[in-house]
Amino acid sequence: MNYEADTNMTDLMTITRFVLNEQSKYPESRGDFTILLSHVVLGCKFVCSAVNKAGLAKLLGLAGDTNVQGEEQKKLDVLSNEVFVKALISSGRTCLLVSEEVEEAIFVPPSHRGKYIVVFDPLDGSSNIDCGVSIGTIFGIYMVKDETKVSLEDALQPGNKLLAAGYCMYGSSCTFVLSTGNGVNGFTLDPSLGEFILTHPNIKIPRKGKIYSVNEGNAKNWDEPTTKYVQKCKFPQDGLPPKSLRYIGSMVADIHRTLLYGGIFMYPADIKSPNGKLRLLYEVFPMSFLMEQAGGQAFTGKQRALDLVPKQIHERSSIFLGSYDDIEQMKELYAADGA
Repeated sequence: MNYEADTNMTDLMTITRFVLNEQSKYPESRGDFTILLSHVVLGCKFVCSAVNKAGLAKLLGLAGDTNVQGEEQKKLDVLSNEVFVKALISSGRTCLLVSEEVEEAIFVPPSHRGKYIVVFDPLDGSSNIDCGVSIGTIFGIYMVKDETKVSLEDALQPGNKLLAAGYCMYGSSCTFVLSTGNGVNGFTLDPSLGEFILTHPNIKIPRKGKIYSVNEGNAKNWDEPTTKYVQKCKFPQDGLPPKSLRYIGSMVADIHRTLLYGGIFMYPADIKSPNGKLRLLYEVFPMSFLMEQAGGQAFTGKQRALDLVPKQIHERSSIFLGSYDDIEQMKELYAADGA
């Protein structure tokens, strides 16, 4: 009998236990952050269940409304947004919420107010629901400057002020990836227990990758540095084999693969979208935070992504995320171009 294997099977590091262990390192902590995270996790479990049953529950059709981005909303988008808004408000630890699906920021009623701000995309990649491709939830958590005077300005903080960020991917398994500023850890939902179990401790992105990820359908609209970089990926001049192209079109899935296998994910600004396409607050910032915590880099084409200061809650940005050396190459191309 293999006692060591049996011990590993029974000594499970759940996400609750993991977060409580982290909390114990700060004696002054009152557990507010832990409670907030538990509500985020609960929202993810609910959405995971809804995604799995979507076809059966006739949730896949369009809800008939259009969100603030001008995208048609799927029924699951609407449901996911309601779930997270209610879960976050009921935690009693938030004061301001910014959702991709809601045009205005949501101010939490004073009776339920706490000190945290949560920015989130409740269901990223929802155009892929009908064909069963992985989709996910992205979130970032900030601290309010003054609990007695909560304003929209509190949500417009640069990414370097994030306390925590993460995503939950609903695919072949339900995976929750989290950073509280001390590295990146991945948890997988065990359906039989209803618990997220630590399966990917201390994720580190490879220093250099063999994969590039970009929507090549936009190639005719790209700037010179992006065009040159993709050309180098396909036809390297240094004797190395060409990089493989992998593009899912669901940011959570593309970033998850990039974190684990290395490489570069690109969504550059172009002629059609001069300010970029991805939203700064709840897509670019959380993913940039995770990438840097895992040893990678995040670059906008002009500067470090986390140093950007947003002016609007639904502002867009170009973004290059990935392995340290791959992003360095991209930076050199932009520097040579005079960008």
